[in-house]
Amino acid sequence: MRSLSDIAEEYEFLEGDERYRLLIELGRELDDMPDPLKTDATLVRGCSASVWVYPTGDAGSLHFLADSNAAITKGIVALVISAVQDKPASEVAGMDITQALAPFDLKNQLSSNRTQGVPNMIALVQEHAARIASSGESAAAGAE
Repeated sequence: MRSLSDIAEEYEFLEGDERYRLLIELGRELDDMPDPLKTDATLVRGCSASVWVYPTGDAGSLHFLADSNAAITKGIVALVISAVQDKPASEVAGMDITQALAPFDLKNQLSSNRTQGVPNMIALVQEHAARIASSGESAAAGAE
């Protein structure tokens, strides 16, 4: 997966439909998410399309699988994931992901029904990260 800064650099030089194409391309680049992981527990609430986010990895290197049934929404969740992919869970839990996504100006680039679920995507990612970070700390304390 490309870094958020690399995506932002490319995005900056694009306009209109080209930006939509980039988002669709980003969605296609996501790791495949097996259908059995697309459950009520991994579903992001409040999105106009169905979006699922599932954490893998551990507290030291959090990795997310994500999917959506809409191409542009899948690209948006790919942007969110690229901001946090393979970072420590404690870092992700405390990150200002909204600020990290600011260069994309999604609220002004996309319709409101496409961006309404972004805060919920971010919240779910950070909830997963906080849970994994705290369970990782518990495991480390138990190992001492």
